[in-house]
Amino acid sequence: MADNNIKKWYVVRAVSGQENKVKAYIETEIARLGMEDYVSQVLVPTEKVVTVKEGKKIAKDKVYFPGYVMLEANLVGEIPHIIKSITSVIGFLGETKGGEPVPLRISEVNRMLGKVDELAVNTDTRAIPFTIGETIKVVDGPFNGFNGTVEKINEEKRKLEVMVKIFGRKTPLELSFMQVEKV
Repeated sequence: MADNNIKKWYVVRAVSGQENKVKAYIETEIARLGMEDYVSQVLVPTEKVVTVKEGKKIAKDKVYFPGYVMLEANLVGEIPHIIKSITSVIGFLGETKGGEPVPLRISEVNRMLGKVDELAVNTDTRAIPFTIGETIKVVDGPFNGFNGTVEKINEEKRKLEVMVKIFGRKTPLELSFMQVEKV
């Protein structure tokens, strides 16, 4: 029985702002139906955002991918249907109309879970890994694969201003440290 119970990660589209409710609904429903063997994890990737309000620092969890809930599951039998019928669930990401939900590739899962882990690490303690004038490569976002030069470093926001050549023109981009790596 357990041998063919192979779980993969899927993305469930949820009503934006309802991600944590959807996570709770899914967990409650799966427990009620005794299907924990098939759905092992429900995850809402978040990042800590520190805001200053009236002179006080307030750390808040901000949803990293608004409208998306991650699900590690073996979608057999009724499970996709059960999940889709949960309040505030729009459906699975990557499914064709009436087709099968498409699992995430391992590399995508690791990147996402890695993001969550990196964000969980206290970011303030790390030294700035970049220097002005250094060549870096964009590894995340719409400019993935482009090389650029570090123009400015914003330590507080942990962002870089990078000059990237796009269609022969130099274009400044603001990127987080997570979106670039050394060449």
